[in-house]
Amino acid sequence: MQILLATGNKKKRAEFERMFAPLGVELLDVPAAGLPDTIEDRPDFAGNAEKKAHEAALAFGVWALADDSGLSVDALGGAPGVHSARFAGEHGDDAANNAKLLVELAAVGAIEPAARAAHFTCALCLCRPDGSVALAVEGEAHGQILEASRGDHDFGYDPLFLFTEPGFAETGSGFAELEPAGKAAVSHRGRALALLAARLGDL
Repeated sequence: MQILLATGNKKKRAEFERMFAPLGVELLDVPAAGLPDTIEDRPDFAGNAEKKAHEAALAFGVWALADDSGLSVDALGGAPGVHSARFAGEHGDDAANNAKLLVELAAVGAIEPAARAAHFTCALCLCRPDGSVALAVEGEAHGQILEASRGDHDFGYDPLFLFTEPGFAETGSGFAELEPAGKAAVSHRGRALALLAARLGDL
């Protein structure tokens, strides 16, 4: 199966390539014309993922997969949420986004670990070449925000996210401390992709 991954994020694409490799799915390169300039104006991750996949599928006449993912922090009323990638203003500035997150938590007095609960969400949407939705799934990973960055595998908010769900070998590790295979086993994106993979055979 060939699928166009509707993202220009190289780190995100690398994660998908690793996860799709065992499934016999080929991720197509983004055409030279580039992806549609989708306006992510939906109120939730699922809506934005669907919009991106729909527009990419129609633009190129291929199966298209898009994700919308982000971090929601309880003490910040769910922020940054769908604005995760541009929390500090410029899209994709990970360092600025992480710095702002720490400032915002300090401003509301969220100092103790219990007050820094957060979760990642990943919504995936796979659209047929005619733009219709074939599959839509979501995955979540729960933890808390660290006081300072940990780990060398920097991607988005990973350096500040401590995975705390009980019963996993990865529990107590920061996402940026985990090797790719370990992170994929418990991450929001890994969980969403596992749900997608389980249903691909039904198409």
